[in-house]
Amino acid sequence: MKVAVYPGSFDPVTNGHKDIIKRASKVFDEVIVAVLINPDKKGLFSIEERVELIKRVVQPYSNVKVESFSGLLTSFMRKKECKVIIRGLRALSDFEYEFQTALMNNKLDSSIETMFMMTNAKYSYLSSSSVKQVAMFGGCIKGLVPDEIIDDIIKKINSK
Repeated sequence: MKVAVYPGSFDPVTNGHKDIIKRASKVFDEVIVAVLINPDKKGLFSIEERVELIKRVVQPYSNVKVESFSGLLTSFMRKKECKVIIRGLRALSDFEYEFQTALMNNKLDSSIETMFMMTNAKYSYLSSSSVKQVAMFGGCIKGLVPDEIIDDIIKKINSK
C-alpha cells in the first residue's frame, strides 16, 4: 500500500491545498493530511478546528485522512510507516525553501522521499496568509477556499 503524507499548517486550508490533496489521492492508496502543531505560531484556528475544517473539505476522498502532529515530520512518518512526503510548489520562490527542507528530512531519514507537486496555475498566487488578510479587510474569499468553510473563516475573523 502506497501511503503519502501531506504536511502543513493549513490555517486555513485553501483551494490550492485542496487541489494538491485531490490530485495526490489519485496517485496514492492513502493520503494523510498532517496538520503541524507549531508552538511558535499563533494560528487563526486551533489545531482541532483546522483538523475538523480539513475533514469536511476532504470528505469526498475516501482514501484521505486528517491528523495533527508535533515534533519532527520524519518521526511522524516513521510512526505511520510512510515513506513519501508531498509538498506543493506555487512558484520558484517556494522551491528553495522546500528543497532545503527535503534535504534535511532526507538527512534525518534517508528512507523518506519528498515528492513535489506543482500547484494548478489558477492557485499559484494563493496562500493561507493572503486568504486571512483578504477576509480581515472584508474582501470576498469565494474561490480562494473551499465553499464549505467560508462561513467558518468569516465567523472566526469577526470574533477576533
